[in-house]
Amino acid sequence: MTDTNITADMRTVLGKEFARAVSFPIAASDIRRWAIAVYYPQSPPARYWDRSTQPGPLVAPQEFNPFAWMSSEGPAPAGDHDPDRHFRTLGVTGPGLKFQVNGGVRATYGVPMREGDVITSSSCIAELTERTGRLGLMLFTTVETVLTNQDRAEVRRQRMTIIRY
Repeated sequence: MTDTNITADMRTVLGKEFARAVSFPIAASDIRRWAIAVYYPQSPPARYWDRSTQPGPLVAPQEFNPFAWMSSEGPAPAGDHDPDRHFRTLGVTGPGLKFQVNGGVRATYGVPMREGDVITSSSCIAELTERTGRLGLMLFTTVETVLTNQDRAEVRRQRMTIIRY
């Protein structure tokens, strides 16, 4: 068993962007469909579909994903399930661990996304930690993704933990 899975090279990429995407402008129909899906079988709150409830453009639910279908760059390439892809994208060799599980996602919300907004997503490896468990030494990789609107106002910050062994 190894003493650590975290190399000096892996530490050099902390905080460096490995992925960026820009959304299409958010359409009212995107917000309406998302709200219907999220609130089903109940009806979604009127603020997500009825313009008469508020002045200005429709507001999206906080968990709305403007990249659910694709980004403005087109469809994402299929099939890259390599757990080391974040490191590889940054020019560093990852730990080569074979198995991974989702360790959870935490989100904080800023200004609401609105109809017409263009959202930019930026992801980086924010943290690397280790812990020994029943399966041996586990690597905890925290990926932080920040979503901002066209005014550079933060709409959401997500921290996802990936547990690898």
